[in-house]
Amino acid sequence: MKKETKELKQFKNNMANQKWRLNNLYWIVNEKGEKVKFRPNMVQQILYKFLWFLSIILKSRQHGVTTFFCILFLDICLFNSNMRAGIIAHNREDAEAFFKDKVKFAYDNLPKEIKDVITAKTDSARELLFNNNSAIRVGTSLRSGTLQYLHISEFGKLCKKFPDKAKEIVTGALNTVHAGQFIAIESTAEGNEGYFFDYCQAAKKKKEGKVKLTMLDFKFFFFPWWQDPRNTLDAQVVIPKPLEAYFKSLKDKHSIALDGKQQAWYSKKWETQGDEMKREHPSTPEEAFEARIEGAYFTSQFQRIYKEKRITIFPTEEGYPIDTWWDLGLRASDTTAIWFSQTIGNMIHLIDFYENYNEGLPFYKDILRDTGYKFGKHTGPHDINNTEWGTGKTRVERALELGIDFEVAPKLRKDIQDDADQISAARSILPHCIFHEKNCAAGIKALENYRREWDDKRGTYRDKPYHNWASNPADAFITMAVAHEFANTAADFSPKRKRAA
Repeated sequence: MKKETKELKQFKNNMANQKWRLNNLYWIVNEKGEKVKFRPNMVQQILYKFLWFLSIILKSRQHGVTTFFCILFLDICLFNSNMRAGIIAHNREDAEAFFKDKVKFAYDNLPKEIKDVITAKTDSARELLFNNNSAIRVGTSLRSGTLQYLHISEFGKLCKKFPDKAKEIVTGALNTVHAGQFIAIESTAEGNEGYFFDYCQAAKKKKEGKVKLTMLDFKFFFFPWWQDPRNTLDAQVVIPKPLEAYFKSLKDKHSIALDGKQQAWYSKKWETQGDEMKREHPSTPEEAFEARIEGAYFTSQFQRIYKEKRITIFPTEEGYPIDTWWDLGLRASDTTAIWFSQTIGNMIHLIDFYENYNEGLPFYKDILRDTGYKFGKHTGPHDINNTEWGTGKTRVERALELGIDFEVAPKLRKDIQDDADQISAARSILPHCIFHEKNCAAGIKALENYRREWDDKRGTYRDKPYHNWASNPADAFITMAVAHEFANTAADFSPKRKRAA
């Protein structure tokens, strides 16, 4: 029998070592369009070393996370039999680009000796099936089949712009991967709602609490912009005063000390990106989700509210009645939202907020009683004055029987009835508002997330509100905006109905 040569023995040892393969075997195209050997960067090395069964990755841009998982999954499929790996992108174009530019390119540029042994039986625009019965594929949902490895790219963007597709992935693709297999979800932040936000928050709390993770718990990773060595600029740059204060706060509050080159890079990017920097290039996890929400109706108003510190803790003022402003579900199964306010001088103190669902008016009567507040007026939206089918009574009349004496908010005239007028009314009244930071936290979050509906076919926002969890609290606030004594008198409303008979 012929003795194995030293070179052949070394080759076999290398091929058996995944870490060596990932550092020496694959080729990619870098950001300059150059064909280069794939060498894991710092972020990719951290992921490789500390990857968990379920990993949730909040990041700034351009860390190469998806590239890493494309190469890793390709390697797993090449050197292991009967494996199934999937990569989900938020649209078809990105999915096919991932496959062509990352997965297929890396396979096509392998040494001939390896491709002669591990051949591609199926080679399509979205899948490679090898002769060892392992396969890697890309798509926008990957609901069918069973996967051992799954990567979801830009899941935050999916959750925000395509919530139905995000739900399909959660109920479908995530269930194709069983306990003990691997799922890695990554994204930049896209507002503080949706599956990605919820998964990040839960995983972050477990990490901070040093909770021992099970195979079905997500492990939290965060990769900020300042960890990328490319994010520096060797130039003399004048640092604007707002950024001087920002850099100081990072050092004082988070022990993040940026050198001059990092500050110069951030400053120049800030000139073009502005408020988008916190979303695209966050310094902390909290900052990522504080970023401006695209399509949000009240962004500039809340920027001013935060600047003027009108979200704070304050006492209820004695001697001033407490008014309530409602959005009532048409059925007991719908959500009802209530804002509680006191009008003091030229300011509206939002002292409390309450929301619930699957409950009827008697339940909310008890909620009002249990607060112990001394109420002034209760105001509901204009549609509570409609007669209900079956009872022959209006919601106003049914409430009055329970002791809740509703006023009815004005309805915009039919010829100008439009969501824009209601949004304008809310924007006009927000400068008069002070919010109780603790009691109104859920309502504040809803107002900040109330946004326009996204039209994925046209690639733009529609001129109407997106109906989600933020809608009912926002609609209750709009009840106040059109009915309060501070309501914009320039708007042409029909006369207010004073009190139900």
